Amino acid sequence: MGFLSGKRGIIFGVANKSSIAWGVARAMADQGAELALTYQNESFKKRVQPLAEELGADLVLPCDVTDESQVEGVFKELESQWGGLDILVHALAYAPKEELRGGYVESTTKEGFMTAHDVSSWSLTRLAQGAYPLMKNREDASILTMSYLGAERYIPHYNVMGVAKASLEASVRYLAASMGPEGIRVNAVSAGPIKTLASSGIGDMRLILQHNEDRAPLRRNTTIEEVGNTSAFLASPLASGITGEVLHVDSGYHSVAM
Repeated sequence: MGFLSGKRGIIFGVANKSSIAWGVARAMADQGAELALTYQNESFKKRVQPLAEELGADLVLPCDVTDESQVEGVFKELESQWGGLDILVHALAYAPKEELRGGYVESTTKEGFMTAHDVSSWSLTRLAQGAYPLMKNREDASILTMSYLGAERYIPHYNVMGVAKASLEASVRYLAASMGPEGIRVNAVSAGPIKTLASSGIGDMRLILQHNEDRAPLRRNTTIEEVGNTSAFLASPLASGITGEVLHVDSGYHSVAM
């Protein structure tokens, strides 16, 4: 019996076994949660379906968060199959690769700016709106999202994604205040740099990883397992007093200056 036994959760953002969302899904499944996964398109479905089977997840649903009909469809299906929802994990982020090269002034376009905010920030609020009717009658429901230190400080090449993540973290606080009266908690995990499919588009990612490893208090980078374990804790009754929080899981890198 794990500390998420009896909980039902949906995870947006699993792409493959190196993705942060996969670390979260594994940790939550290990703690007894019944899970549903989503995929962006048919290409991703081929990757996600076997991972869902590995977790024993029967629900694998299409959801491109820029497609309103697909977002609506996900929550209609959850209501039909489960009737309610305890956990929602938002592990989605995207900006065009050309926005993540060079300096912010030179690289940022209006189109890229809006795309990054649409997928990486607005989608959290939209998914929270969809989940709200399914969560508000549950005991200790929880919404989680994934952020990064680039929301707080300048990180080379992170550019418009850092601005979108800052918006995401502000949304966590506003959602927490708005949904708290119904017993719904909203938190973020600010993970250290991890080599994933999503992060591969960031310029000089290899150097960022090496810098973090050299200077973080633990002298190593963070793993998806560590992010997953923290996320499982935040979604559980063990964290029932925590909401509106951005919790760093980055080997302590955020705490040092020199």
